[in-house]
Amino acid sequence: MLAPMTGDRLRLLCIHAHPDDEASKGAPTVARYVSEGVRCSLVCCTGGEEGDVLNPEMDTEEVRRRLPEIRLEELERSASIIGYSEVVMLGYRDSGMPGSDANRHPDAFVNVPLEEAVARLVGEIRRIRPHVVITYADDQSAYPHPDHIKVHEVSVPAFDLAGDDEWRPELGPAWRPLKLYYTVWSRQRIRAMHDKFMELGLTSPFSDEWLNRPSLDHRVTTRVYVGDFLEVRYRALRAHATQVDPNSAFWFGLPPEAARDAYPYEDYILAKSLVETHVPEDDLFEGIRVGSWDQIV
Repeated sequence: MLAPMTGDRLRLLCIHAHPDDEASKGAPTVARYVSEGVRCSLVCCTGGEEGDVLNPEMDTEEVRRRLPEIRLEELERSASIIGYSEVVMLGYRDSGMPGSDANRHPDAFVNVPLEEAVARLVGEIRRIRPHVVITYADDQSAYPHPDHIKVHEVSVPAFDLAGDDEWRPELGPAWRPLKLYYTVWSRQRIRAMHDKFMELGLTSPFSDEWLNRPSLDHRVTTRVYVGDFLEVRYRALRAHATQVDPNSAFWFGLPPEAARDAYPYEDYILAKSLVETHVPEDDLFEGIRVGSWDQIV
């Protein structure tokens, strides 16, 4: 029997749709685990080619001409700030917002045959050999971006097939991740942030649309404390200078200490687990740190 795992042997894989998603979803969580010695890898499925320039100071002809290249440069800076060991571009094109012309581009992620994209992701999972995988939830009704939906559709079968010795052996030796999580913005978090704005006498950027958006709170299983790492989210977001307005009240209206007081957690749904765990959890590696598994190397 193998000895219980230690931090420097743990591996985490996060799967995101576009450059900047890694900053807005889970950056403090990743930074926390990096500080504990966990090796964290990022798969970004598209290049974010259809993103708008949301920072007025960056809205120039030169920036728009070079936007795809710039977005990759921004991703590299953000990932470095967060602490990712590697960034893997899955190689697909941004599909654009629902109903846009970009949806019909032949190279758009949304138009890629499912098995092709699954195979590409399986290859990366087998190479990286993560113990925990984070992806997007099955319910994207609050923000139904085609690429976010596709990320879910690709990630779930890839999680299972990566450990199947008989499925596409040419993609590398089978590797079975132990836990699959969905990252979510809980309504509890949104409400807490809104209330902190109001408490401080500030105008809240969280409108009724935000406060009443579909909630997955009843499905949250895991709440990770990230109070000491919230500043990482701010810095990673600012690295995406074309996508994030540095004067945005939504992202930066609360100082880190106020945000920590309001809600020093990030929320996840445990979708699949091959280890015994106890819900509610406060650690994505619950059941793995103390387990002994024949594939953990």
